Amino acid sequence: MEAIKKKMQMLKLDKENAIDRAEQAEGDKKQAEDRCKQLEEEKQGLEKKLKGTEDEVEKYSEAVKEAQEKLEMAEKKAADVSQGKGGGARRGGTDSVGECFRGKGRACGAGSAGAP
Repeated sequence: MEAIKKKMQMLKLDKENAIDRAEQAEGDKKQAEDRCKQLEEEKQGLEKKLKGTEDEVEKYSEAVKEAQEKLEMAEKKAADVSQGKGGGARRGGTDSVGECFRGKGRACGAGSAGAP
């Protein structure tokens, strides 16, 4: 009879330990799920931020491309003008400083400065 009581006490203690471990496992599981949810929300926020950044990069890349094209056009026009292919757009006209470009495209009183 004594052995049976001792065995029952051991089984009761084992049961309580198992319940404690199960409760601890449930708590750990809940913490892991909460952390997973938090990380998922953070991931979604970062993906949204990444998308915005990618959109900005695309926008600025297009702006750079357009600026480069405008620069190439301006350089080509400048080269054409300096080679006398400008069609006389500035000949006989004025610049922002005053009446300096007359006749053959030379600056007033500056010799051949600005000449083709």
